[in-house]
Amino acid sequence: MAAFKAVTSSKAPAAIGPYSQAIVVNGMVYTSGVIPADPATGDIVGEDITAQATRVFESMKGLLEDAGSGMDMIVKTSCFLQDLNDFATFNEIYASFMTGETTPARSTVQVAKLPKAVLVEVEAVALLK
Repeated sequence: MAAFKAVTSSKAPAAIGPYSQAIVVNGMVYTSGVIPADPATGDIVGEDITAQATRVFESMKGLLEDAGSGMDMIVKTSCFLQDLNDFATFNEIYASFMTGETTPARSTVQVAKLPKAVLVEVEAVALLK
């Protein structure tokens, strides 16, 4: 049986339920969904997709770094948008944070509702460095 370790990071929003911010197992990091909450206060940041997506990826970056990985090590993302009309703007923000030689595999879906009525949530799977 593989040993796994929960990751806790002050650079990403705290879990708002019975789950870990991320799990490390077998050389991989699996993040929970990251929403655009300020890691220090828990308050939602921004009212548009640009501000919210930027906050999500800043938090994701910190979470992955604390787990021993990085944005350049992401192999797969799952992206949840409240409105697919935000897809083009979201893509611009997404591309600015993906620093690896190869962009990750990705799924993007529109959902009816996200926690705290945010516009975006993203989860990732990444390799350890």
